[in-house]
Amino acid sequence: MSSYKHLIVAALSIGAISVSSPAALQCAPVPDSITLNQNGKLFSPFTFNHAKHIQSIKECADCHHHTTGTLVLDPNCARCHQNSSPTAVVSCKGCHSATPFSPETLAAKRADKQRYHLDKMGLKGAMHQNCIGCHNKMGNGPTGCQDCHPRTTEGAAFYSTNRKGAKPAHAEEE
Repeated sequence: MSSYKHLIVAALSIGAISVSSPAALQCAPVPDSITLNQNGKLFSPFTFNHAKHIQSIKECADCHHHTTGTLVLDPNCARCHQNSSPTAVVSCKGCHSATPFSPETLAAKRADKQRYHLDKMGLKGAMHQNCIGCHNKMGNGPTGCQDCHPRTTEGAAFYSTNRKGAKPAHAEEE
């Protein structure tokens, strides 16, 4: 019987550590850098310095909302995510579609009648809102399109004011 007591005490101790420290549940390795926009046509791929952001922000849930098992403070989010546990995938693409307007994504949204996030933005929008919003709030970090990723040749041609049909920035009055 005493061996069962030791087993129960050990299990409760592990449970208490897990609850008090969500980081204790993380076993997956965290990458130091991540290549983003890998399939970009108008803007080049770029390296996101994950290690630098971890050192300066320190709280994973600030970027990875609802995926790390931390307490959700926003009352609107807490309606569904108050007891969210860590998810297997914490990257933006785990929840946000790279093709938010594809027939498959739109059909999935229509099929789920209980879905709250009908207006959930796509991957690009989520990343830009999260990153630029934080950079503006903190007062540092890139906020312009080419601050993170320069245009490709195709992008330069697409955004060129010399292309056929483009309106001049300042039309002269006659």
